[in-house]
Amino acid sequence: MTLPPTESLLSRLGWDDGWEAAFAAHRAAGLVPARVAIQHRGAYDLATEQGEVRARAASHFVRDDDLPGVGDWVGLDLASGLVEALLERRTSISRKEVWNATREQILAANVDIAFLVQALPLDFNARRLERYLAMAWESGAQPVVLLTKTDLVDDIAPYLVDAEAVTLGACPVATVSARTGDGLEELRAWFEGNRTAVLLGSSGVGKSTIVNALVGEQVLATQEVREDDQRGRHTTSHRELILLPTGGIVLDTPGIRELQLWDADLEQTFSDVEEVARRCRFADCAHDREPGCAIRDALADGSLPPERWQSYSKLQHELEAVEAKRNKIRAGQNRPKKKG
Repeated sequence: MTLPPTESLLSRLGWDDGWEAAFAAHRAAGLVPARVAIQHRGAYDLATEQGEVRARAASHFVRDDDLPGVGDWVGLDLASGLVEALLERRTSISRKEVWNATREQILAANVDIAFLVQALPLDFNARRLERYLAMAWESGAQPVVLLTKTDLVDDIAPYLVDAEAVTLGACPVATVSARTGDGLEELRAWFEGNRTAVLLGSSGVGKSTIVNALVGEQVLATQEVREDDQRGRHTTSHRELILLPTGGIVLDTPGIRELQLWDADLEQTFSDVEEVARRCRFADCAHDREPGCAIRDALADGSLPPERWQSYSKLQHELEAVEAKRNKIRAGQNRPKKKG
């Protein structure tokens, strides 16, 4: 991470009075504030007022299974090179670890904007967008749907209509073409005030190309798109904070092959479905055979698209399954150990 010399480095990284107040006790203990720029296996690259520092996490983070993530503000002991403190996150974007592990994986911490990236024409998927929105709304960050590679379609209007049918007008839908530059200035406006934004999406949707366009030079490796599906070959291998010369910080992430939810805000994401459900005769309606079911009526008359209801139900069941596994783990941890 290259840090500009003309401005307070901490301020440039997003430090403000609120962070300073939260850090007061750690500063009194001799620690210095730093922001996690890159997370390696067993080490971190930290951005500090003294420049970039390589550090390790203190043993208590490993013991408590609460390691810092990219975007976190931490307290660093310069003498030992250890991260000793972690400030409470303002926002946290996370997912369930892939495969069968029931653990939370922090994708980005303390970001203001979550760009949910889909490339036109072949990567656009309304059901996947609903999943990303549910994760983003839960995080506390402002979601923004970002449709990329607009130069590959003759008319973006149908895609905007489909995207807005999912967002329900609750979050912006932006468009950009890194190749032609269309939409780049509008994109830069989201970073004003040294705000931090993360790019989230599948492999090959152009995230690294967008970062290079925002920076104005090739800071991240990219590869040519494949002719058969217009998708780039994925090159980003880790999450990384990158300072933009015009202000703000962007967090580039590896492509997400499978987004398994950890926590999600279905009420915000599916406010249309929730509104219909509130009209059911019974508050505990299972929307199966109960009389006076507004969901079944809306599906029958077409006012609620079946794919929208199916997506809502699928995510709801997925979250319930994850919560059941988490409760089982908690119960095991709280069970008294046998003596002898």
